[in-house]
Amino acid sequence: MGVTQTLQKELEESELWLGREKDESTYKRDLRKRIELLNWVIENIKHPKSEICYLIETRMNEIIQKINESDSIIEADKFRSELRILNWILYQVSSNKENV
Repeated sequence: MGVTQTLQKELEESELWLGREKDESTYKRDLRKRIELLNWVIENIKHPKSEICYLIETRMNEIIQKINESDSIIEADKFRSELRILNWILYQVSSNKENV
């Protein structure tokens, strides 16, 4: 299975779980962010000249900068969740680079 299919499957599963989640929670917030990031990566993969790993790493560095500038543990936690999601996506993309 190629990386785009893997990410698309993960996107569909995340959307399914988001629809099932009733209450506002950290889990629901993370699902929304996961869906947003998966869509962003899938769209960027479609561009033949995009360096997707570089784009993801750049976004991760921006998030790390936000974490370092954050005064609030709660705010930093949101960024850490986003960073973990991007880290998983980067792993999927880089380990399947030949299938992009």
